[in-house]
Amino acid sequence: MREGYEGTGPGAITPDGCAVELYARLPVGDEPDIIAAAVPAGAHVLELGSGVGRVTHALLERGFTVTAVDESAEMLARVRGARTICAPIERLELGERFDVVMLASFLVHAGDAEVRRGLLRTCARHVADGGCVLIQREGADYHVNVPRERVDPSGFTVRIASAEPVGDGVDAVRAEYVFPDAVWTQTFLSRPLTKEQFESALAEAGLKVDAYLTDDGMWVRAVRD
Repeated sequence: MREGYEGTGPGAITPDGCAVELYARLPVGDEPDIIAAAVPAGAHVLELGSGVGRVTHALLERGFTVTAVDESAEMLARVRGARTICAPIERLELGERFDVVMLASFLVHAGDAEVRRGLLRTCARHVADGGCVLIQREGADYHVNVPRERVDPSGFTVRIASAEPVGDGVDAVRAEYVFPDAVWTQTFLSRPLTKEQFESALAEAGLKVDAYLTDDGMWVRAVRD
């Protein structure tokens, strides 16, 4: 387990505290629709941090080709229909370029600034000429409107229980997922980024914002600068 990360609950837990069985249960939201509206039909997508394929499978159904990357072999074992690569994202060197590179799940907010730099450099290194990078950011109130919870229509509760400062602008965030038959928790390190800080991090990796795709600014399309 990485320092500052922890996970509890049934089944395998990845080094960043994610529970494989939990992510296999979580429904896909509007992510595939946002992605499909932002990129060319049938594009080849490099999905960084695919997990069990929650979004992967929805993209495949929409006619995209997906290469799914995750550092957890247990997560990737649940992916069907996509090429899978088990590797740390920040050190990925495929020697290939893709129409679309996707960095979702708020990974751009990695608590370790050097890891964040590595993630964004991986995005820039693998996007094709004329291609784009899709990034999912945290909401503006993610670290301040705490505790908060949401009851999913499918019958479970997701709760952000706390976000406690641990130094250097990083918070330890604790999330809880309560199902009728099981409970999972995850504690992870997250660095809030203002819009200016986010765009500066992109620029450091040789990227720039092409468009903010959602009104809340959480989904961004970036291109090489």
